[in-house]
Amino acid sequence: MADLITIDDPDDPRLSDYIGLTDVELRRRREPAEGLFIAEGEKVIRRARHAGYEMRSMLLSAKWVDVMRDVIDEVPAPVYAVAPELAERVTGYHVHRGALASMQRKPLPTADELLTTARRVVVMESVNDHTNIGAIFRSAAALGMDAVLLSPDCADPLYRRSVKVSMGAVFSVPYARLEAWPKTLETVRGAGFRLLALTPDAKATSIDEAAPHRLERVALMLGAEGEGLSTKALMAADEWVRIPMAHGVDSLNVGAAAAVAFYAVATGRPES
Repeated sequence: MADLITIDDPDDPRLSDYIGLTDVELRRRREPAEGLFIAEGEKVIRRARHAGYEMRSMLLSAKWVDVMRDVIDEVPAPVYAVAPELAERVTGYHVHRGALASMQRKPLPTADELLTTARRVVVMESVNDHTNIGAIFRSAAALGMDAVLLSPDCADPLYRRSVKVSMGAVFSVPYARLEAWPKTLETVRGAGFRLLALTPDAKATSIDEAAPHRLERVALMLGAEGEGLSTKALMAADEWVRIPMAHGVDSLNVGAAAAVAFYAVATGRPES
């Protein structure tokens, strides 16, 4: 059973995991280096625990103590009860959901480990917007993608904003980092995957014509918002595919495009 500790000093060192949550650069440096991430809100905290992440501590406003009582009773980590005003001073924002937890990261699997059993894989290049990362993971989980592979410069899926937008789906889809980009795409191809690069380029094949749902193993490549996939990444692909557009629209937000493409890639969908 966790200890419920009331804290009224914003400089209390026990709250150090929660300092400056709105300072993106600070959190980018701190969290992976210290092996932690922040789960925000009751549902996300519960999903993180269900996924096997160990809790370091929890920060609650008074009215959330009863809501989280079962978790408090189950975990050995300390639980800090604070006033909403103090939580805001520590974190840098008004904590609307009233519950935060500092969780311990797990070692990431290697790409080779994920590719051994996966059949539907997402490959992201330079997607560094945390909202887009979260949205893509949520769609990947909902539409049955087996794994996510990230180029070295992609944003952290366990950053608080990514976790929040994904509603905890980042815990459901395993992911790994690809090094020596884009050379390591050969590892994906070598594991039997056909690399499909999603692009609005007119020379690309319509994703319906490409019929990726009929392929045994597919790796769908997504680029950053605006820039899309780099020339090197496009050249490394086996085929370019596009989502047909109407009314003069040339492209979709990468999160929306990912959802459409994941459905096209998914197996077991009805044939037209």
